[in-house]
Amino acid sequence: MKISIFVPQYGTIEAITPAFRAFNTANEFLIYFGKKPIFDVEYVGLNKFVPANNGEYTIKTNRLLCDITKTDLLIIPPTFGNMDEGLKANAEAIPYFKKFYLTGASLASLCVDAFLLAETGLLNGKKCSTHWAYINEFKEKYPQVEVEDGAVITAYDNIYSSGGASSLWNLILYLVEKYADRKIAVIISKYFALDIDRDSQTQFAIFRGQRNHGNVDIQKIQDYIEENYGNKITTDILANLINTGRRTFERRFKEATNNTPIEYIQRVRIEAAKQFFEASRKNVSEVMYGVGYTDNKAFRDVFKKITGLTPIEYRNKFAKVLHDI
Repeated sequence: MKISIFVPQYGTIEAITPAFRAFNTANEFLIYFGKKPIFDVEYVGLNKFVPANNGEYTIKTNRLLCDITKTDLLIIPPTFGNMDEGLKANAEAIPYFKKFYLTGASLASLCVDAFLLAETGLLNGKKCSTHWAYINEFKEKYPQVEVEDGAVITAYDNIYSSGGASSLWNLILYLVEKYADRKIAVIISKYFALDIDRDSQTQFAIFRGQRNHGNVDIQKIQDYIEENYGNKITTDILANLINTGRRTFERRFKEATNNTPIEYIQRVRIEAAKQFFEASRKNVSEVMYGVGYTDNKAFRDVFKKITGLTPIEYRNKFAKVLHDI
């Protein structure tokens, strides 16, 4: 699997190197356990040598963006300092990001480089995460993109994004788990002394739900959904849990989480389904029933809307990696 890490102008070593080190270290542990390394990691950029940390360091790229015909995953670390200057300095890279995505690559932005990713237009109509301190600026600059306020990791149509600062490690660990397995991700988290933050193999690694709203009633509803996603859940049931009317409940839930109750239930169920496909040999029907769906078409439609793939496509793409290593 080819992983290309973009080295941006106005970048820092602290944000550029984690993904490179994590995936190469994952290869080392795969070899240690008698398996084949699966990650081919490279630095890519607009220039052969790119300054970082205001010129304190220089990173040598393995390939220029203009020389890349295909990659499987492009990781975009953040720029720092003046956001407009960072966007301007890296503007030449934007068409390449779009080209790679349209030819089948997944994209992952770390921290505030959701700004650079948003410049492609690929996030329009989708959701993303970014640093909490830049959310208002992001919303003003990109009104067609929905920011998941408080989310650590967001995934939509093979585009991944992370929240601020050390949250980039959460996304890196998630991607290691997705393309290798959980065992390797846990080892990487221990090796680098990181909190993998998955709540004991919970299914909500990407869609964590917005929980910094401070509304105790809505947090109670979120807990209920995440603990009972395999059962029948209706808006009326949820509203009754906090003794409020349906319309009032829907309004309050939307204001707090930026999702309707139905959207939230769907996201939790699909995240659970994705983990089943990645970590087990269950077929589509078994997974569908396990996460609370009884209608194949409904499950397929929601799954594709959220992931960009049908359940079968997702299973074939990601379960294969897990079974072959």
